[in-house]
Amino acid sequence: MRRLPHVPGIITADQVLRTAESIAAIQDDEGGVPWPEGHIDAWNHIECLMALTVAGLREETRRGYDWLVRHQRPDGSWPTRIRDGRPAEAAGESNHAAYIAVGVWHDLLVTGDEDFARAMWPVVVRGLGFVMGLQTTRGEILWQRDAEGHPAGYALLTGCSSIHQGLRCGALLAERLGDPQPDWELAADRLGHVVAHHPEAFADKSRFSMDWYYPVLGGAVRGVDAVRRFDLEWDTFVESGLGARCVSDQPWVTGAESCELVLALDAAGLRDRALTVFADMQHLRHEDGAYWTGWQFVNERHFPDERSGYTAAAVVLAADALARATPGSGIFRDAGGREARVTGECGCARARA
Repeated sequence: MRRLPHVPGIITADQVLRTAESIAAIQDDEGGVPWPEGHIDAWNHIECLMALTVAGLREETRRGYDWLVRHQRPDGSWPTRIRDGRPAEAAGESNHAAYIAVGVWHDLLVTGDEDFARAMWPVVVRGLGFVMGLQTTRGEILWQRDAEGHPAGYALLTGCSSIHQGLRCGALLAERLGDPQPDWELAADRLGHVVAHHPEAFADKSRFSMDWYYPVLGGAVRGVDAVRRFDLEWDTFVESGLGARCVSDQPWVTGAESCELVLALDAAGLRDRALTVFADMQHLRHEDGAYWTGWQFVNERHFPDERSGYTAAAVVLAADALARATPGSGIFRDAGGREARVTGECGCARARA
């Protein structure tokens, strides 16, 4: 019997299970886990599968990975949005393609099912192949290819931070399966350096809290630099007693951002802060175990008026990280487990040294 996460005084194991079941309840007949609006994207879908894995909902998880296999394109990408089994937005995003490595590595850590990991290995290889094709000489990874296959003209900090974790997980999976991929490790090193030291490489999305905490969550920033990063913008993005804002200029806290911040704080060793934020966001819990997407604290109403699977998934993953319940609970902490090798293509003084 798998041990379910529980965080004393904040969330029980039964509550975690009910939250995971709220994700399974919205899974469609084909195995996809949609947004409240009805579309599916690969990144949030995989996050939901990771939560189902934590809860031991094996059948639902496997159906979800089958969905990914069916919808992956030959170039390794997934359409940005899929609705009713068809592309609703045909571009392919690099962070979506990279996250399959996180999902499959997490599944192997939690379940120990190496046969499944081997069956998914070609999907991971294609996904990270798509990602590698979008890396620039400096090291950042462009955020998408459009429907005609043209690469975007810029990179996104949040996306690249998540891709850094994907490349790290892919390299660990490759070693475990006996098919090492040193190019992925080098790509992660170059990317991690740019994420940590070259803000000019990315489009300015600094009003979004994700650009604040994702460099830590994805493993590129750790130690004193992570603490300094959190301290610098803490009052900008954190509302005491409520959770984390989605954007700095709106009075709106969101459950997913709050729980991802919890994961990032835990990964940086700031457990007390992580526990506080996790406790603060529980006001978004619905009696059925699902979570409201957000709360507009000036108007004092849920906004948008929905409960989202990806928010529930972030809650389950945060609970697991804090509880250390499953063998996959450290997947975000471990994303920053090695010193990046810097090759010098970025041209900065740190690289030349």
